[in-house]
Amino acid sequence: MMPQKGNVYVIDDDPAMRDSLDFLLGSAGFNVRLYDSALTFLETLPDLAFGCVISDVRMPGMDGIDLLRRLKKEPKALPTVMMTGHGDIPLAVEAMKLGAIDFLEKPFDDERLVLMISAALSQTDSTKNESISADISLRIASLSPRERQVLDGLVAGLSNKLIARDYNISPRTIEVYRANVMTKMQASSISELVRLAMRGGILKD
Repeated sequence: MMPQKGNVYVIDDDPAMRDSLDFLLGSAGFNVRLYDSALTFLETLPDLAFGCVISDVRMPGMDGIDLLRRLKKEPKALPTVMMTGHGDIPLAVEAMKLGAIDFLEKPFDDERLVLMISAALSQTDSTKNESISADISLRIASLSPRERQVLDGLVAGLSNKLIARDYNISPRTIEVYRANVMTKMQASSISELVRLAMRGGILKD
């Protein structure tokens, strides 16, 4: 039998998504518990061991954002990863400001989720985390003033067109700056760029 890697608490109102994550994470060696709502999860929270929470953001009743607000008041600190719809960057930024350690855009890569959970369960090495943050700060410092403006717009959820209008330049020029930002920040997607911006201290509470 595969040794268990830790506890994972999955919260999603979609039964198919719960079943899919149960199979994926169980196969990866995690001890998985499923919840169909944030309220159901909170009812059991006092009795739960340390683990990683995986929650959808948009759910009926209490949504993922309200769940994060509740968790911030709890003495038991559980690393939380939020799942968002494609392109829901402003909501993801709000989630991270409220304490989510990371977020995934649906549909997401299975292997990446497993690695993300493993990292969340082992985030006790503060020296390593400080080193990573310092590296990200160096990437941000390598940006030109205009590239930094574009970065700020992107992580705020603005489109190329809106960023171009704000700075009175063409959308095509913004596309060039955007490509430079993605390369210098070593980000493969806008969601990853937002995560790096959070780790680099660009997005504050």
